Amino acid sequence: MKKLALVTGGTRGIGAAISQKLKKSGYTVVAIYHGNEKVAKTFQKKTGIPTYKWDVGDFEECRKGITQILKEYGSIDILVNNAGITRDGVLHKMDYNNWSDVIQTNLTSCFNMCRQVIEPMRERGFGRIINISSINGQKGQFGQTNYSAAKAGIIGLTKALAQESAAKGITVNAIAPGYINTEMVQSIAEPVLAQITNQIPIGRLGSPEEVGRAVVFLASDEAGFMTGTTLTLNGGQYFT
Repeated sequence: MKKLALVTGGTRGIGAAISQKLKKSGYTVVAIYHGNEKVAKTFQKKTGIPTYKWDVGDFEECRKGITQILKEYGSIDILVNNAGITRDGVLHKMDYNNWSDVIQTNLTSCFNMCRQVIEPMRERGFGRIINISSINGQKGQFGQTNYSAAKAGIIGLTKALAQESAAKGITVNAIAPGYINTEMVQSIAEPVLAQITNQIPIGRLGSPEEVGRAVVFLASDEAGFMTGTTLTLNGGQYFT
């Protein structure tokens, strides 16, 4: 029986690439989305990957959504916490909603989703949890105190949950991508994007597919001895 992988924010950008790479690697994949229903429907039609809509920042919606998926599929073997938003601005001008929305969607969502799957994984003695952090959670970024705090929090959550879960056959790892060639990054003003690219020793943006391949590795049996780690995919822009 194929293992089931659930990917939040799984219909666009990095998440879409992750979903498709997992499917091509033989997993049954379910993609969660919240915002763009038209894109999600197009993604499902194109890939054959079923999509479910709920707000991963809402604990009760996560509980109901996971209950439905467990009822339909029986188990969730792999959880990829990829959902994320940005609300950029310097802290001395940031309003509370822009802080709270980013923390809720990017960080609290990881708790909401992990909390729903962790007990069934512990009972079965197997699980793979992969959290998508960011280079800016490692080094910080001007104008992104909210985003950097959330992505740094993901790394801390990963390390703590890995320690709690290892004896139960569950690995918990993070990936910290650098600047990836997605729609969100492409929206950055061209002069600024050129400056960013010049700071990347490899000399280019990463591709969503490269992040997808890293997820496939961490989900695999070959990565069974890796837990609590953060893979950095940033072209050499920042070393930890």
